Amino acid sequence: MPRKKSPPPADTPPEETVWTYRGYHLKTSEFVTAMVHLFRAEIQRANVWRQRLDTTTNWAVVATGATLSISFSQPNVHHGVIILNTLLVTWFLFMEARRYRYYELWSYRVRLMETDFYAAMLVPPFQPSPEWAESLAENLLAPSFPISMWEAFGRRLRRNYLWIYLILFASWMGKGYLFPQPAVGLQEFIARGAVGPIPGPIILSIGIGFHLFLLLVAIATVTMTRATGEILPRFGMENERERPPDSEKLRGLRGWLYPRHRRRQVMALIVTDKTEAVSRRILAELKRGVTAMQGKGMYTGKDRSILLCALTVTEIHNLKAAVAKEDKQAFVIVSPAQEVLGRGFNPLEDQ
Repeated sequence: MPRKKSPPPADTPPEETVWTYRGYHLKTSEFVTAMVHLFRAEIQRANVWRQRLDTTTNWAVVATGATLSISFSQPNVHHGVIILNTLLVTWFLFMEARRYRYYELWSYRVRLMETDFYAAMLVPPFQPSPEWAESLAENLLAPSFPISMWEAFGRRLRRNYLWIYLILFASWMGKGYLFPQPAVGLQEFIARGAVGPIPGPIILSIGIGFHLFLLLVAIATVTMTRATGEILPRFGMENERERPPDSEKLRGLRGWLYPRHRRRQVMALIVTDKTEAVSRRILAELKRGVTAMQGKGMYTGKDRSILLCALTVTEIHNLKAAVAKEDKQAFVIVSPAQEVLGRGFNPLEDQ
């Protein structure tokens, strides 16, 4: 006979509901499953764009190898071919920098889930950071490139293209000096740099200036560290390495991403005649605290209540919908907040 399943213990707490939509209750297990699928999708996106980065680099390497092979195997080939290849490699670098910005967009989301959702499951108090969901939601609703074009250009230049430019520069100098015969002096070497009607000194000056400009860009962008796709630590624990970790330290553990990309916070002022109803609606649906203040309309001369509510940019739409359900005549003002500290936001004791 088939064995009957034993009923769950009577003291087992019911599974917590994350949110409700039109009567449908999303359970915690279903929320985690959805996050797993999102994580896999973002990894796939990042991998695709990472492959596109490698493709552009391969183009630059193959083009450089073919150009140098033809240039040095045939003495009659003009050194201007190397200059044309340098311009082509520069275009490849520009394309790769654009692709790197897209790669960073998906990589930022992956790292955000890794550091503040999955990593939080492994350390006490075994719960995600209170900020990660808002940061991820803001990035999903309003996608923006995490890094600038200059940082992307400089990072790819330092990683790969600086060595390609170095080889091309040395080959350009060597081609002009050795072919068709070794130059007998500096004047002859400079004169050989001519390309068509443009004299050698001008071409040589432009070439040296161009490579110096690339070197300056590579050095100047070193301090730009907004890129999240590199293998870099995501938690600022350098000062704690010599100390044994404990729950109090880990409780205040926050992702390294936040000081560089803090989600926007706003302050809402709600002028309404239905203070109690609107307050209950905000407390129930947004789970945000509300403070009532007394005011007076100077045009009407009537006493009114003003509700003060701090929230994040992704909750503005929900706030307006909640207020409209109770009082369509309410007056709502939403303004940016420099910083909000306390429950539901950045912990006050960690500042």
